[in-house]
Amino acid sequence: MSLFRKIFGSKPDNKEEELKSNERGKYMPEIKLPIDEKFTINFKANGGKFLYCENLDEIFESLDNIIQENNWEDKKAFFIDKNLKNKFKRGHLLTSEKASESTFFITTCENLIANDGSLLICSNQIAEKKLMELPANFIVFATTSQITENIGEGLRGIKSKNRKKIPTNITTIKHFKSLDEKDFLSYGSSSKNLYLLLLEDL
Repeated sequence: MSLFRKIFGSKPDNKEEELKSNERGKYMPEIKLPIDEKFTINFKANGGKFLYCENLDEIFESLDNIIQENNWEDKKAFFIDKNLKNKFKRGHLLTSEKASESTFFITTCENLIANDGSLLICSNQIAEKKLMELPANFIVFATTSQITENIGEGLRGIKSKNRKKIPTNITTIKHFKSLDEKDFLSYGSSSKNLYLLLLEDL
């Protein structure tokens, strides 16, 4: 055996031993992702389509792209929120007063939940309708300041914003995969083909 090898020791033959030294110890705290990054990862894992926009011009450009991509130019949009409908007037959308006659639903949400990638909504967005009564295609307009860590934080936010009258019909949308997928975990839930137009406001 060479003298240098005796003094300094030999390199391990297999690379697994080298890798172990680079692994984090089991008692080390977990690396905490920024809240927006955590939401994005979990939202995409749920099957959502995410479009980040820096201003309203980019929001309308993204909306046009979604409509063209899906060939919805002659299809009707459904709105419940009248203020949102006015905001999207410049998109020159065909609209209907009935969800059953519409191909896609444009709405806001209360919060974006980071720890599971879901969207928290209530009667402010969907009135008293059940998710299954709304079109299968959702386009959700939200802002980065609406991202919260968990549902508890989101519920507290709803309560603090609506002290006089707490909204009803509070629910989350979590399954964004296509409706014909045979996903037994989401069986019975109302899965939506969902696009998120996220506006930077922080």
